[in-house]
This record gives sequence, structure tokens and C-alpha cells, in this order.
Amino acid sequence: MTDFLFIFRRDENEIPKLSPEEMQADTQKWIDWISGIAAQGKLNSRGNRLERTGKVVRANGIVTDGPFMELKEAIGGYIVVTTETIEDAAELAKGCPVYGYGGNVEVRAIKTL
Repeated sequence: MTDFLFIFRRDENEIPKLSPEEMQADTQKWIDWISGIAAQGKLNSRGNRLERTGKVVRANGIVTDGPFMELKEAIGGYIVVTTETIEDAAELAKGCPVYGYGGNVEVRAIKTL
């Protein structure tokens, strides 16, 4: 079994303004999708949402606002799943609610140090 990181990317400009009821319905989609993965025994970590802003620290010690202000896509959050193959992990990612706002899921194997 291998752990895979799901990185949720989205265009910050494509996220619609939602009413409280719509936000609750959207959150429920995420809860349902992640609960479905957990019910299969494949959820390793529920992960977290990430704030839209942060800092980027470069090798030369320069710290800038970030991340990646020049890109339209931003990382909105992550979870960790455990499956036999990356194809199995990619199959789990197909139901992700991030597609509803033009986002995508990057699936990466995690190698332990």
C-alpha cells in the first residue's frame, strides 16, 4: 500500500460567491466525498484547507508574499489516501467537488524519508 497526497488546485477567480446555504451545501459535498473514501478504509489523513496567502522563502533567504502570485491557480487544501496504485488513487480523486469550480486534483505518491 502506498500513501498518495491529493492536492486541490483551483483558480481563485472562478470560485463563486455563495450564500450561507450554498456554502453549507458545498461543504456537505466535500464531507460526503471524503467520508466515502474513509468508508473504503483508504483515507489516511483528512488533511486541511490552506489559507489563500502565505510566504515563500527562497534559498537566498529572501522572503516574499506568496504563494505564486503570478499564477491563477492556487492550492486550496489537501488530503492523504492509501491505495495499492496511483491509478486507484486517481480513481478516488474523480469524485472531488473541486471540479465544480474548474479546479483539479494533483495526485502524488508520498515517499517516506
